[in-house]
Amino acid sequence: MSVTAPASPPIRHRAVESQPVTLHSAIASEWVKFRSLRSGAFMLAGAAIGMVAIGMIVGWNTRKISPSLDPEDIVASAVLQGYYLGQLLLGSLGVLFVSAEYSTGMIRSTMAAVPRRIPVLLAKFVVFVTATSITILPSCVIAFVAGQGIISRTRTSYSLGDPGVLRLVLGTGFYLVCIGVIGASCGWLVRNTPGALVTYFAIILVLPGIFGNVLGNWGKDIAQYFPSEAGRSFVSGLHLPYTLSTWAGFTVLIAWVVIGLAASAFSLRQRDI
Repeated sequence: MSVTAPASPPIRHRAVESQPVTLHSAIASEWVKFRSLRSGAFMLAGAAIGMVAIGMIVGWNTRKISPSLDPEDIVASAVLQGYYLGQLLLGSLGVLFVSAEYSTGMIRSTMAAVPRRIPVLLAKFVVFVTATSITILPSCVIAFVAGQGIISRTRTSYSLGDPGVLRLVLGTGFYLVCIGVIGASCGWLVRNTPGALVTYFAIILVLPGIFGNVLGNWGKDIAQYFPSEAGRSFVSGLHLPYTLSTWAGFTVLIAWVVIGLAASAFSLRQRDI
């Protein structure tokens, strides 16, 4: 006597609808990557703490007027000189935020998830600008208030309400955020961490020094259009020779950021992973 197995119910396959990746989801993904970048927190913290610490040190060292002080040490922006350290750290962070994905090969997974590519660029830009802004802008304010507080104990100091001072303080933070974006652009264009870092430091430090100090007056005329020199025109309370005017320097810095992002977008669309 044979036993017939009961017929199994037919298997029904549910259709899975693929949803396009939105900019919001790309931003959420990039935020996770930014938080998982171990060096990112240290660089951000180093830039913020360094800004405040240097501001207090400068305030202490310049609390008494003496002939040995440089003119740049007694203007309102003197206590904001921590931006020299900040531009090194935030620019390097911008490079690493992009180039680290190329070093690990994660960029292939990223581009497979977001095949249109440009949203990846925009998402990284939004995450980087947001993270650096909420860290650096308050640090600039704290550095200024703390430094001027030390100075006020022995001589007349500046306050945020003085003419042009708030612009200097916020302008310093804005400059550091922009300089980090320029570093990220170097990462997109070079796609290699050592090479991108060398490119960034050349643009920020080496080339302005060569043009400004070695090649005579015509070199100085060119040097003022590099991003670090253009930024210096509106983060310093002392206008130096061969320096652009405040708003001209601001415009040049914005141009560097825009051109860098445009070149990065073009590179993403034209080159393979």
